Amino acid sequence: MSRNGLPEGAYGLKEGQKYIPYIPSDKVMPEFTVLSIVVGVLLSIVFGAANAYLGLKVGMTISASIPAAVISMAIVRVILKRKSILENNLVQTIASAGESLAAGAIFTLPALFLWGESPDALTMGLITFVGGALGVLFMIPIRRYLIVQEHGVLPYPEGVACAEVLVAGEEGGTGAKYIFIGGLIGLVYKFLGDGMKLFPTEIEWEIKGYEGAAIGGDVYPALLGVGFIIGPRISAYMLGGAILAWLAFIPMITFFGQYIAEPIFPAPAPIKELGYWGIWSRYIRYIGAGAVATGGIISLIKALPTIINSFKDAMKGFGAKAVGKIERTDSDLDVKWIIGGVLVLVVLMAVLPQIPVGPLGAILIAIFGFFFVTVSSRIVGLVGSSSNPVSGMTIATLLITTVILKAAGYSGQKGMIAALVIGAVICTSAAIAGDTSQDLKTGYLVGATPWKQQLGEIVGVLSSAVVIGFILIMLNQAYTFGSKELGAPQATLMKLVIEGIMNGNLPWNLVFMGVATSVMLELFGIPALPVAIGLYLPIHLSTPIMVGGIIRGIFDKKEKNENILKEKVEVGVLYSSGLIAGEGLMGVILAAFAYANVDLALKEMPLGQWGALIMFLLVAASLWFYVDNVGKNAVPKNKTVSK
Repeated sequence: MSRNGLPEGAYGLKEGQKYIPYIPSDKVMPEFTVLSIVVGVLLSIVFGAANAYLGLKVGMTISASIPAAVISMAIVRVILKRKSILENNLVQTIASAGESLAAGAIFTLPALFLWGESPDALTMGLITFVGGALGVLFMIPIRRYLIVQEHGVLPYPEGVACAEVLVAGEEGGTGAKYIFIGGLIGLVYKFLGDGMKLFPTEIEWEIKGYEGAAIGGDVYPALLGVGFIIGPRISAYMLGGAILAWLAFIPMITFFGQYIAEPIFPAPAPIKELGYWGIWSRYIRYIGAGAVATGGIISLIKALPTIINSFKDAMKGFGAKAVGKIERTDSDLDVKWIIGGVLVLVVLMAVLPQIPVGPLGAILIAIFGFFFVTVSSRIVGLVGSSSNPVSGMTIATLLITTVILKAAGYSGQKGMIAALVIGAVICTSAAIAGDTSQDLKTGYLVGATPWKQQLGEIVGVLSSAVVIGFILIMLNQAYTFGSKELGAPQATLMKLVIEGIMNGNLPWNLVFMGVATSVMLELFGIPALPVAIGLYLPIHLSTPIMVGGIIRGIFDKKEKNENILKEKVEVGVLYSSGLIAGEGLMGVILAAFAYANVDLALKEMPLGQWGALIMFLLVAASLWFYVDNVGKNAVPKNKTVSK
């Protein structure tokens, strides 16, 4: 046996070896059960809603696989006293599909609201379901090659990590309490701050003597959790971009603008009347959009050799046949269902009025979807889901398809909507394909049945698609997409890309400043994308993220025992995931209250900015406490444990 009880060979095989999963193929356990479906669907909706809120706020989402697996173990194993690792695996499979579908939706569909459209829940549900289902179906024929034949070559980091958690939980103990405690704190904090208005959740101070400069923070637990999960380095890159915008660009524009009496496009008023928020909204966001788009394209270009090789290698094994008798752990959905499903989805896209792309758009989706699903499925095996350049793939799709649609006679709002819907389907397909690959790798390691997992992916896609439209409508009603509360950075960027090609009415000088900024960062050896995101978003988001990153960085430096450090990070990630899920869930609940015109706010806000800062630091202290306590009762190396 190797670490966490996974059999030898789980992390790489010598030539000629055959991997034996944790649950052998000749052993049958409960897997695709009513319990696993119900729990998976519920967690799919919860994590999908939480990620929708988080992604619209800060432009990134968190993986739901490990938190869902931990919660599932707490319910199935601890509460219901059922011992089935395969049920728990199916739960996380369904739940993580919901999170990935939410990512595809929020990165694109809010642009419809920004254009003044009012898409209904059915329209958004159909768009995301078609994209998600294509992602699953296109990935299935290459499963055997990527997951089985390339075992030991492609590491699939998140898939292996989730398998470790599942096996550890099967053999005793889970970390569910950290998720539940973090979730409760995040939920209550959000209710007190944004529901009852007990304290402000945005604090801000002007820097005296430095006109146009300001520092602030959105004191939310979710942002603290994001910082811990992404770590100090990425957090610092984001804060660096924010400092460049708020302590350099905005004061510079303020300084020169005080001598100009006339408005400068695209602002409707003179610069001296705008203030730093007005300058950020009217100028900095275009610079940031150029920087983010360039960062995404650069990440795609840097990954081109990997993408090309991934596509070539994956195509070699497309539809690879099993040798001999097909075992339980190697059985996919029947190819007839896969081909039939793809054809039905393509026809639906061509004819349904809710998916206004027409036959040309449906063909473009099939071509780009097949390519990027294949690329995404393999690239996550190499670098992990967090480094999968889905935004870059979507931007590349939009650049090409918008030009094609314009040449084909599509124009105006109709043409822009068609281009965006194509991008939304491709974005969702690529995100779901990456998630499906990681889930199937987890299943391969623990001994799941592939066709049952593939059905689980479809169930997760469907359950999340049913509710994602309602969630987006409520969030827009409560907070407004593109506002300080929910900036919807990726969707705004997609909107700018499409408008720039269709209408050519963007302030291109500002966009090119952002392009030059990203190019300069890459020349210095600094990854442009996280810095560009910090440049695009208000500094108020980067500062609390940096606090979480600092906490993670301190433990990374001071803990010398690698095993204990790994446990500390795992506890911190689970607790942070709880903070994010709890706050995100309450954000959706409060949006529902706002949609129903229910006001929960106190007449006066008892706690001011300093009170809000203290509340945030208390949450940060709780994160420190739980992480710091890990390993304190560990047995020293010179001691032995009595058996």
